[in-house]
Amino acid sequence: MQTDHSTAQTAAPFRRRVFYIPGYDPIHPRRYRELYRKEGRDQAQISGYGLELTPKTTKGPYGWHVAGQFGAARAEADIEVLVWSDIVKTSMQQGIAATYVQLLRTAWAYIGSGALFRLMRLRKGPMIAALYPIVFLLVQLGLACLTGWGLGGLAARLHPVLGCGVALAVIWAALSLFRRWDNKIFAYYLMHDYAYSAQAGGANPPELEARMAAFRAPLRASLTEGYDEVLVVGHSSGAHLAVSILSDLLREGLPERASALAFLSLGQVVPMVSFLPQARRLRADLAYLSAQDQLAWVDVTAPGDGCAFALCDPVAVTGVAPAGKRWPLVVSAAFTQSLSPQRWSALRWRFFRLHFQYLCAFDRPKDYDYFQITAGPLPLRQRYAGRMASKSRIETPLSGYRDML
Repeated sequence: MQTDHSTAQTAAPFRRRVFYIPGYDPIHPRRYRELYRKEGRDQAQISGYGLELTPKTTKGPYGWHVAGQFGAARAEADIEVLVWSDIVKTSMQQGIAATYVQLLRTAWAYIGSGALFRLMRLRKGPMIAALYPIVFLLVQLGLACLTGWGLGGLAARLHPVLGCGVALAVIWAALSLFRRWDNKIFAYYLMHDYAYSAQAGGANPPELEARMAAFRAPLRASLTEGYDEVLVVGHSSGAHLAVSILSDLLREGLPERASALAFLSLGQVVPMVSFLPQARRLRADLAYLSAQDQLAWVDVTAPGDGCAFALCDPVAVTGVAPAGKRWPLVVSAAFTQSLSPQRWSALRWRFFRLHFQYLCAFDRPKDYDYFQITAGPLPLRQRYAGRMASKSRIETPLSGYRDML
């Protein structure tokens, strides 16, 4: 036994390259490193393994290195954030009036196409999240107009023109004040998020297509750099970006003796895009990727996450599942079971925080552990080999648009 233990300790560590694709997030990518450091430390203490973060050892704009000790097994991971926050920031640089125009266009994109009513049949949570910014922005506009009407009416007693000017000034001042408070209520942020996906009816904007093409270069290069696994993690809106990036990569053909390729989608909102009429590229990529055996694809969501289409198979519900469909394996992070009652009680109404729980520690972990998946000694395909898909998954094809490029 001592000989086996020594051999395990001296064996080369399992090496993994991880590419993390964030969702629609304007925050600097250092946020993800600090989140990984803090939550990884907590999960390691709870689950009894070791994690050590050090500066990145690879090229790329932003990343970090992780060394893990899991019993006698060692693993190393080079993690890189594929940054598109600059595109997000640019798309959010809309004035107050332009945001209300976005509201009308986005509402029409989903209502006029019928996508809204079909999405409601999947999960209520993300649809409430989608309606939230519309309702809040309209309430803000109503309150601003009422205040302006009241104060303008008083000023109009002195002079009608003065009353009109006061009313307009008060309305604008009130809307500006509401916008300054948006870091607490996120109405403008969510409006920009949904508007970005809906602006071209589900088709990717040119600047995003160009960035996705650029992401393929480091991903392809890593496949021949001696890693045991190359893992792509797509969170929230980043999941549908990853679907298209990986589809393009596989269509080009993988290099000889390529590393094992894996895809982990977390808290995905794919139907918000794939149900739109012009999302032909995404629908084609979903159908294509779901039938490929050159990668393993595991989709993790949780009913407790009101911002995700929990346990909705993104390929099946879009109605593009091919005859040879293999992926994704749809599993639940089961927040109500993998978090203690005390922890769940503290988080259950923090909707935006719960949407990031997939990247965080669980105090009662089950078979989903983000840090073992990204920095542990088992490849994703092996880790979930034999794992049955969630029995409560939704596979009913509900999209009204199924044409593909």
